[in-house]
Order: sequence, then structure tokens, then C-alpha cells
Amino acid sequence: MIDLRRITRTFPAQERKSPPLPVLSDITLRIPPGQYAAMVGASGSGKSTLMNILGCLDRPTSGVYRLHGRDVSALPPDELAKVRGEEIGFVFQGFQLIPRLTAIENVMLPLMLQGVSESERRARAEQLLLRVGLHSRMHHLPAALSGGQQQRVAIARALIRRPALILADEPTGSLDPDATQEILSLLEDLHRAGQTILLITHNPTVAARAERRLTLQSGKIVEEG
Repeated sequence: MIDLRRITRTFPAQERKSPPLPVLSDITLRIPPGQYAAMVGASGSGKSTLMNILGCLDRPTSGVYRLHGRDVSALPPDELAKVRGEEIGFVFQGFQLIPRLTAIENVMLPLMLQGVSESERRARAEQLLLRVGLHSRMHHLPAALSGGQQQRVAIARALIRRPALILADEPTGSLDPDATQEILSLLEDLHRAGQTILLITHNPTVAARAERRLTLQSGKIVEEG
């Protein structure tokens, strides 16, 4: 599934005479299909940079990133965007729902952009909202939903294209304890059904719920359990 070989990422210095800023250093990691892994690290550890590379939103400075055996680290922008849209589902801390669209409309949106027929996208969206326990609220706007419910809509939207990989960036970071438990239980259910998941978090308690735990520190994986 995910195979990183000696990934580095550096950014140009803000001052002309300063050296480039290294953010990721010599990252080697393999996540097999169906695994639920969590990566934990403090602010500034490189978590977001690594997630951007894994999500095909950025490229490594050096090294190789293979997804399903295909080297995606050197793909042209249009092919990289296609991989991102078809193979990866994103879940963010801030939900990223469109306020004027109902729950089901938010879930259907990726398929509409892909040109899927209305009947098929509605059927798939209803099935996913049933799966995440929100079928009865599918016609509600995000403002009428709790934080936990909005995140469940976001997870359903991430699943609508049937991606091979779910990348969840601090998915419980803005939720209360009860909603956090609901979302973590849902992720565990998805994992049991065979979904590959990588969760990014600063919270060791959240990371402990995953099958595999990785610690990122100063741009390097320093611990695995």
C-alpha cells in the first residue's frame, strides 16, 4: 500500500543567505493494505508535511513514495491529482463541509465533480450515511449538526469514491470527549471492514486506539509500537 523510501523534504530559507530548512529526514515506512496506523508528534515535528506528501498534495525533495506499487513521487501534476482524487480520502480536523449544502449533498459532491450520475451518487451517499449512523439527518445543513455528526459526514464523504487509503488529520482535535469516542469507534469499524487508515495526531491517547503507532520527532520516525 504505502512504501516510503528515504523521504526527505526541505524548504527554501526565508533569508537569502540562510541554508534550506530540513523538515523531513530519511523517512522509510511501509504500511500494508488494511492496516490502521497512527502517527503522533508535537507541533513542528513534520506531521503535516508528511501527510501532504502521503496525500499527493506535495512532493518529497528526495526519496521514493510508492502507492500500490506505483512511484507517485515524480508524477506530473495532472496524474498526481488523479491519484489524489481516486485513491485517497481525506478527513480534517475542521470537517471542511460546505455550509449551504445538506449532509447528503456534501457527501455526494466528490462524485458530482467526477461526473457520476445523480441516481448512483445519491444511492452511494445514502448507504454511507446509514453506515456512519446519520441516515435520519441526511437533509440537515452542517449548522444543524453537532461536531461529531459533522465529522461523520466528512468521513462518509471521504469514503464516497471508495479510496484505498484514508488520511485523517487530527480528526478528533476539535471534538468533545464523547464525540471523540464516537469517531474513534467509527474508524475502528472501518478498519475491521478492511479499510487502510493513517491517522495523524498530537494526542497519544487517540493514537493508542490504532493497530500500529508511530512517533515523529524533528522530521524522523523515532519510535514504533
